Amino acid sequence: MTDTIVVTGALGGSGSWIVDALRADHDVVAVDLTLPESTDVDGVSFQALDLTDQGAVWETVLDADPSAVVHFGNIPHEENNPGGDVYENNALSTFHALEAAGRAGADVVWASSETVYGTHWPEPTLPEYLPVDEEHPVEPWNGYEMSKLAGEAAAERVTNRFGVSVASIRPSWIQYPGRYAITPFREDFDLESADRFGNLWSYIDIRDVVSLVEAALDADFEDHEVFNAFGPDNFLGVDTATAIEAGYGDLPSECDLSGEESAYSTEKAAKLLGWEPEHSWKTAEDEEIAGPSFV
Repeated sequence: MTDTIVVTGALGGSGSWIVDALRADHDVVAVDLTLPESTDVDGVSFQALDLTDQGAVWETVLDADPSAVVHFGNIPHEENNPGGDVYENNALSTFHALEAAGRAGADVVWASSETVYGTHWPEPTLPEYLPVDEEHPVEPWNGYEMSKLAGEAAAERVTNRFGVSVASIRPSWIQYPGRYAITPFREDFDLESADRFGNLWSYIDIRDVVSLVEAALDADFEDHEVFNAFGPDNFLGVDTATAIEAGYGDLPSECDLSGEESAYSTEKAAKLLGWEPEHSWKTAEDEEIAGPSFV
């Protein structure tokens, strides 16, 4: 019998790709604020739901009786929203989604963010060491980043209370094949006049996000684990340490970077989940791959 997975943020950039991938082997309950124009998608049941409504979230998840909940529903930045609204929406949504999953006995994979490390804007700081791993101190500065740490705290509560596993994924700037938003930043980059760049010129292809979600769902681990989600290299095509030193004026005393490799470590995901990023901007930037048909 096919198991059921609930996916929140199902019409979003990441959520839609996750739904499209999971529906091949699972029954998917796809949750978002609105319904797509057509809900006739094999293996998918769409549900319109406000994730800040605790009762509706619990009812939806408990009725679905899922084996897992994949939570990607959130406001992704503060560019068009007050910070307080972003924090309230994301913190409540994550708490309700994870709490409902725990009460249903479902494992969880959800999207935290790499911005919690403090290497983001408006004035990104030099990390204490490189590459940055999951043990690196966090330094949030806005409501969005705080909402992600609140979600990670909720993950700890859910694993402690209900005994389910929770994977908190900290993705870098997510890119989509054939329409990489990083391209103009690379084209404008100059080592001689480099500015600090918020996420150390990192990114991740959406297909690697999907494969990491699938790996976390398939893996057998206990409690709450945090995983970095980054592409294999920087998006500049130059030596990573050289770019960081040019942009920041210095390198941390502990710096173990080689060539163009990412400034963020994904070794933990490789060790616990058997996952490694497979897509580099060098080929993915120009690929023509159709996304999910229902968005």
